[in-house]
Amino acid sequence: MEYQIEITPLAIELLSKVKDKREQQGLAKRIEQLKFQPDKQGKALSGGLKGYRSIRALGQRYRIVYRVDKDKIIVVIVGVGIRKEGDKKDIYNILNKFFSD
Repeated sequence: MEYQIEITPLAIELLSKVKDKREQQGLAKRIEQLKFQPDKQGKALSGGLKGYRSIRALGQRYRIVYRVDKDKIIVVIVGVGIRKEGDKKDIYNILNKFFSD
């Protein structure tokens, strides 16, 4: 079964901040792979991002955070960014702040 991909405005904004075109293409390709068995890819998140999943992209550097809606057969991409633990620009910090507001 093929899922539809939906990208939130926040994810579009974060993706647009990636200036390298090759990195953008690599991220887009990885997002496309989520059309097939998205619930078996990546890992389930906890804490403030419980209910979401995260996959690695472009090696270990980027994370794509998403939610799977099995009823509507949609994968909702909520964030794309660099994983840099302890940094305020870390994708998980950005999303936790966004969802707690």
